[in-house]
Amino acid sequence: MPQLGYLNPGDLIAVVAPAGKILPEQVLPAIDWLEMNGFRVLPGHHLLSSDYQFAGKDKERTADLQAALDHPEVKAIIFARGGYGTIRTLESISLEGFRKYPKWLVGFSDLTIFHNICVKLDTPSIHGPMLRGFLEKDGQPSESFLRLMKVLSGKKPVYQFGSQVANRPGKTNGTLAGGNLSLIYSLLGTPYDLDTDGKILFMEDIGEYLYHIDRMIISLRLAGKLRNLKGLIVGQFTGVKDNEEPFGKTVDEIILEATRGYNYPISFGCPSGHGSPNFPLIFGQNCTLQTEENQTILSFEDNLA
Repeated sequence: MPQLGYLNPGDLIAVVAPAGKILPEQVLPAIDWLEMNGFRVLPGHHLLSSDYQFAGKDKERTADLQAALDHPEVKAIIFARGGYGTIRTLESISLEGFRKYPKWLVGFSDLTIFHNICVKLDTPSIHGPMLRGFLEKDGQPSESFLRLMKVLSGKKPVYQFGSQVANRPGKTNGTLAGGNLSLIYSLLGTPYDLDTDGKILFMEDIGEYLYHIDRMIISLRLAGKLRNLKGLIVGQFTGVKDNEEPFGKTVDEIILEATRGYNYPISFGCPSGHGSPNFPLIFGQNCTLQTEENQTILSFEDNLA
């Protein structure tokens, strides 16, 4: 498979919405900004379509996605938003064009499906901000989106962040993979199941009940997905809910219990996921994870041609 390249002004970026519907004011300012900064933008034909909660009917979203994957000049696909619906496109999608003309796939949440696919194809992708949420309240581009564009242009990110929860200390090196916990869990046993062996696994989620987070994490343990990791990075778990009868464990306690008996480093507090900021992470590329009790340093190697 050909190698990816970093972006330069003049390159073509596709914008598609394979999941939830999006309003013009949520996506057009980001497209304008990309064009003002020298990039060409190819919006999906059905980008602003609507079919109940989806950005158009399944066949419309699939057609936009297929056209972007196949386009020989597109250097990156930045998804408009997540939500739900990407999985409904998979049975009809061909990856032949993507193999021939690889490009950066950028998104998170529901787009975890495509991160899993990229891992199988040994192609880097970026877990990071999408076009919805591009603007801050003051009308300026978000810090997260500006960080994303630096990564796409070839700047290697180095992140240092703290945690109120004690990390499991250590230092490790490996390929980063993962994404939204609910999506990783839902793909178990499918052709898009994530191979975690030898990987540094990242996970985040939003709006889940503690008991269901526990169910998903234990399922990953039972499936062997936590056994042979090089390391584990825990991102933002936002909007976590509890039952009227309390579950009795926090997210961090659930994860530590499920990783008992394993000795790899575990980092809490990574500012990536559904919160702000949402630091872009390069999946499918080697990184170094170094954890101390309440501090983490995460750095990426540039292994592109």
